Amino acid sequence: MAEPRIDISADPDALAGKVAQWIVDRARAGQGRFALALSGGSTPRRLYQLLAAEPLRERMPWPRVHLFWSDERCVPRDSADSNYRMAHEAMIAHVPIPPENVHAIPVAASPAAAAQDYERALKAYYGSEALDPARPLFDINLLGMGPDGHTASLFPGKPALDARDRWAVEVPEPGLNPFVPRVTLSYPALDSARAVAFLVAGADKAASLRRVLDGEQALPAARVAPVGELIWFVDRAAMSAV
Repeated sequence: MAEPRIDISADPDALAGKVAQWIVDRARAGQGRFALALSGGSTPRRLYQLLAAEPLRERMPWPRVHLFWSDERCVPRDSADSNYRMAHEAMIAHVPIPPENVHAIPVAASPAAAAQDYERALKAYYGSEALDPARPLFDINLLGMGPDGHTASLFPGKPALDARDRWAVEVPEPGLNPFVPRVTLSYPALDSARAVAFLVAGADKAASLRRVLDGEQALPAARVAPVGELIWFVDRAAMSAV
């Protein structure tokens, strides 16, 4: 894995604008399918709104974009806690992406069954039962980081951290409010990306960001090791302890 790159913006709005333009540029640089894994949170919401607004909406090659999620809470899709709902309201409902290109994590079944169903969907899209480092699953994987150092729904000390033979796993007891079961991508799936981009904003993340950048493996975000690039898009407040 290459050394991570750190890109610092003045504030969350500047960060969102920079990453939105970066995504569009990466998508336009290719010709085939473009797989983008989405994250939840307030900073990604602003990013999604920018992608759905002009001038970026017109420049993004939506017909060949495929959307995935790094994790989801097992709540109805119309719930305020749904990562799908947030992305749909901020972006998906406002762009010309084919409905079949939106690969939401299923939530109707039990968390274990939902994880299995999503893993099957990922494998069907990828076209193989095994991940090949030379052919990443995602073009871009957007991730956030909590103040406790978690990413996606991989929480400190939870069994999902050790899932190496699965692409998606259930998280029956998350370590963060809302305390509802979740489905998360495992490290092998998160790492199968041409670029993993962490979006981290706010002084409440500063202490954990310093520990993650120091490589402290107790924090789940520090264990992300993509086959491609690793980029930390951060604002000045998040970098205040580094």
